[in-house]
Amino acid sequence: MRPSPTDAVLFDLDGTLIDSAPDLGAAADQMRTERGLASLPLARYRPMAGAGARGMLGVAFGITPDSDGFDLLREEFFVKYETRMLTHTRAFDGVAELIEALNARGLRWGVVTNKPERFTLPLTAAMPLFASAGAIVSGDTTPHAKPHPEPLREAARRIGVPAGRCIYVGDDERDIQAGRAAGMRTVAASYGYMGERAEVARWDADAAIDSPMALLQLLEQA
Repeated sequence: MRPSPTDAVLFDLDGTLIDSAPDLGAAADQMRTERGLASLPLARYRPMAGAGARGMLGVAFGITPDSDGFDLLREEFFVKYETRMLTHTRAFDGVAELIEALNARGLRWGVVTNKPERFTLPLTAAMPLFASAGAIVSGDTTPHAKPHPEPLREAARRIGVPAGRCIYVGDDERDIQAGRAAGMRTVAASYGYMGERAEVARWDADAAIDSPMALLQLLEQA
């Protein structure tokens, strides 16, 4: 990662800080079984968990946002997920230690996710991990969602740090695109969901990490 002063680290949420795949997958799978379809294993859902409803419904029913009836199925999925979004969702191993280390170094941090506020705000409020976050920006906090850079710029404004002195960490190509467009250095979290057939090397991130704590080594080099 190119040397540059770092005052803040921003993170994607699902697949970067938290493993929400079990609850996302269970919500979609419940929709399948209620329709008399066979249950699918979590391993089928996990790679697409970072894509939210679009990814989960794609796995469960083979549909896309352009498919007839997608909007109705998406709202049904939202309702089911809302009732269970803290059942099995946990921070990835090493994330709590990473956040503790950032706080100890005096680095500000925050979250920029495409997850709607309907879920992001109660979820992060319920998890002690996020008590020290300086910003929580959701997919509908601004008029735009990633890969548009505006959510990242909004997070930088909220924590009072210029975008150029922020690092953005995410497990999806949209995260890297948004970070670069916002003028931030970018880190691909290769331990996350990544999606199907992800080619991280093509994302043109400044660096990649295979565990949360590996970010500290990059910060020491920056």
